[in-house]
Amino acid sequence: MLRRLLVLAACAVALAGCRVDVDVLLEIGADGTGELVVTATADADVVQQAPGLAADLRFGDARAAGWRVEGPTATDDGGLTVTLNHRVTSAEEATSLLASIGPPFQDVQLERASVGDETTWTLSGQLVLADGFASFADPGLASAVGGTPFSDRLSAVTPDESMSIIFGADLPGAVEETTGDERDGRLEWTAPLDGSTTDLATRTVQRPSPGSSWAGALSVLALVLLIVWIVVAGVFIVHVTNARRRRRARRAA
Repeated sequence: MLRRLLVLAACAVALAGCRVDVDVLLEIGADGTGELVVTATADADVVQQAPGLAADLRFGDARAAGWRVEGPTATDDGGLTVTLNHRVTSAEEATSLLASIGPPFQDVQLERASVGDETTWTLSGQLVLADGFASFADPGLASAVGGTPFSDRLSAVTPDESMSIIFGADLPGAVEETTGDERDGRLEWTAPLDGSTTDLATRTVQRPSPGSSWAGALSVLALVLLIVWIVVAGVFIVHVTNARRRRRARRAA
């Protein structure tokens, strides 16, 4: 899906120094669920060089895989944007979805481990585009645009000159270690598109809030007191009922 937009736009990018920007955001909530959002935006020059780009994009396979697709939609400056969103129900599913995006995501994994009342989230893997534009190609797409690496059309430009790919992760808990930059409440990495590698090594830890232990203890105490009150009330009611029966029996005698 992401490769399709990048490959079809790549030829136009090479022709006119156009630009394609991609933002990938993984958001995980405190309960371990969240969403993965992929937004790709081609500028107005790309649309001018490839006027049929919107019609060429097909996302039937993405929808079949559970992605919600918004667009292609025209931007205010004449460009084109597409947003794909997929719900995430576990760390394992997040790993699978990131793998499905393809380059520059390499061996990216999200893991969750709980010990006692602490939960640790670990993000690992790399961002790397080892083979330039050819990294995005599969046989069908390469054939559609003239072969790998797309004949001579991409020889005059490199990915780092014509596009950007930013990966953001918003994970639960406090950040213990990371290679990313903290921006707007999330961790962020800019993928190197010149063949170099960026490590995503990150660890966050969810801990109970300082008052949560007291709240838990108080709730347990309240429950115990409620049960004791119900038992005492029940015993009292039975005692009163029996006493009344005995008095009625004595009067009758």
